[in-house]
Amino acid sequence: MLREEVCCDGGKRVVKAEWIELAQALADAAGAVIRPLFRGDLQAEYKEARSPIVTIADREAEQAMRALLTAQVPDHNILGEEFGLHQTGSPYTWVLDPLDGTIAFSTGKPTFGTLIALLEDDRPILGVIDQPILRERWLGVQGQPTQFNRQPAQTKTNTDLGRAYLSCTTPDLFTQPDQQRRFQQLSQSVHITSYGGDCYQYGLLASGHIDVVMECGLALYDFAALIPVVEGSGGVITDWQGDPLTRTSTGEVLAAANPSLHQQALAQIKQVAIPGGS
Repeated sequence: MLREEVCCDGGKRVVKAEWIELAQALADAAGAVIRPLFRGDLQAEYKEARSPIVTIADREAEQAMRALLTAQVPDHNILGEEFGLHQTGSPYTWVLDPLDGTIAFSTGKPTFGTLIALLEDDRPILGVIDQPILRERWLGVQGQPTQFNRQPAQTKTNTDLGRAYLSCTTPDLFTQPDQQRRFQQLSQSVHITSYGGDCYQYGLLASGHIDVVMECGLALYDFAALIPVVEGSGGVITDWQGDPLTRTSTGEVLAAANPSLHQQALAQIKQVAIPGGS
């Protein structure tokens, strides 16, 4: 069993090395399940949800990670997209999205990823974005620089929103008129808007290829792992009001390469006049 406590350094919480190693092992376990199924017989099932299908890869990858967690940290909680919450009463919760971007995966596009986060109470202290086909992995740990394939990752230094690259998985995320207007306002304020990527686009932001990401409708397992990765690379990630993302967030996410770009993007989406609202 891995030790339960975290270390302290000058009053700051430090994630134990054993937990970082465990997160890497979880990503390895999920990838070992996913790779043989990519562009194969997915045995997809249809469901009424934001992501309208689920595949054998989603389920078996989460089962593999849950088995490893149960063996290594049985006292920790586990929250996964496919199999829900296993509650132990611990302040630590592993949040798993075995296949973020199932639509991309099911159509043979290597822009999906496995998301792994460790929460201390409500705050993500560790996050992994793993792309198992390209074998690209971002690791974010509270108080440490984000790593991409074990090398430092750094966001772009551009602070001109008019020259920024904006990304979003799909404009279909914005189902409400006010959401659509806010996204359109931001899209018209940047240099380029591109679509597709799911969690992968946040890794690209952390590595300096994308300036801003705007999305909505995300669940905790969609965004928890992104927070340490983006913040540890120099970026900022909040909700559309500029507030930290938590368990109770509505799923409106705005990420930017640096504080200046984030404030400019936030100002654009906040200035949209919503009839009958704020």
